[in-house]
Amino acid sequence: MCTLRVILTGGGTGGHIYPALAIAAELRQRDQDVELLYVGTAKGLESRIVPDSDIAFKSIDISGIDRSSMLKASKSMIKFPASFFQARTIIKEFQPDIIVGTGGYVSFPIVLAGTFFDVKTIIHEQNAFPGLANRNLAKRVDRVLLTFAEAASYLPAHNLKVTGLPVRKKIMTVDKEKARINLGLNKNLFTMVAFGGSLGAMTINRAMLDYLDLSRNEELQIVWITGESAYEEIQAELERRFDRSKMRVRLTMFPYMYNIEEALAVADLAVCRAGAGTVCELSILGLPAILVPYPYAADNHQEKNARALVDKNAALMVIDEFFDGYTLYQKIQELKNNPQLLNQMGKNIHKEAKPDALNAIVDEIISLASS
Repeated sequence: MCTLRVILTGGGTGGHIYPALAIAAELRQRDQDVELLYVGTAKGLESRIVPDSDIAFKSIDISGIDRSSMLKASKSMIKFPASFFQARTIIKEFQPDIIVGTGGYVSFPIVLAGTFFDVKTIIHEQNAFPGLANRNLAKRVDRVLLTFAEAASYLPAHNLKVTGLPVRKKIMTVDKEKARINLGLNKNLFTMVAFGGSLGAMTINRAMLDYLDLSRNEELQIVWITGESAYEEIQAELERRFDRSKMRVRLTMFPYMYNIEEALAVADLAVCRAGAGTVCELSILGLPAILVPYPYAADNHQEKNARALVDKNAALMVIDEFFDGYTLYQKIQELKNNPQLLNQMGKNIHKEAKPDALNAIVDEIISLASS
């Protein structure tokens, strides 16, 4: 049997990179002889993350389309022909059986080039509204895999399948009781976790400060992840505005949490952005959420991710522009005082979970590569 050779490509954000790395790890788990090559950009996040995974890495010269002006957009487009021919050279040299794209502008030239060779091509779309690269590739590739069924209507593809998005195994195996003990939390108190992604979110942080002003005498506990850049500023503001010793709210703060799965596992409610990875982790855990979509995400895809859940009564959403402490207080009181509604939201979001997403995706890759 010939050794399976796979090119993986995707970049720009962790949302495109980490699913590709999860796929790579599962392919290696199933076949230790599989040969993997990751194609990204030399300056992108992938160039720092992928080498640590012991996967061969090659770069092409391309940048995302800057839509802020025609001049900047034109400069981005000028690079495309060269990146396409770089991609062709990489494919000729590596001779893959299949190319797997997980989105982001870097995936476009390598997957597109693959469609001109005797190579199978497959893309995975993380969001409810597909990115520009995948919208243009869908009609050319052999297979399109989706996280959200809602994305199908935007993709002119003949071979679509909803698989879900790979999530970290820790999310599915966390021990709730141990997590609660590790975090020093009371199991009898309503527990909320607030975070804004790896870099934090000032909209959420400012709303949380004002929320604490309104709820300081509430019986609840909060795990608040501010983001590293905002942590000291938030701490100073807390000291200025509150006497922590007189607050009934129990507050645990972190600049960043490597074990965020523990906070998610013990929470009754999350307040967070609506990236595809976050949404899928909430679904796996059946954790209701107040979603505040990042307003500058490409094609406003976070709002579309959130709306896909709101339409199923699986989450609440507040647009970033209108999100403040008073609105947050109202939403939390609505859910905290209505356990039935909160419980139903948890059940509804859990229905969206696809815990076997990684296996389903790798099954498709192996099946297509051998066809």
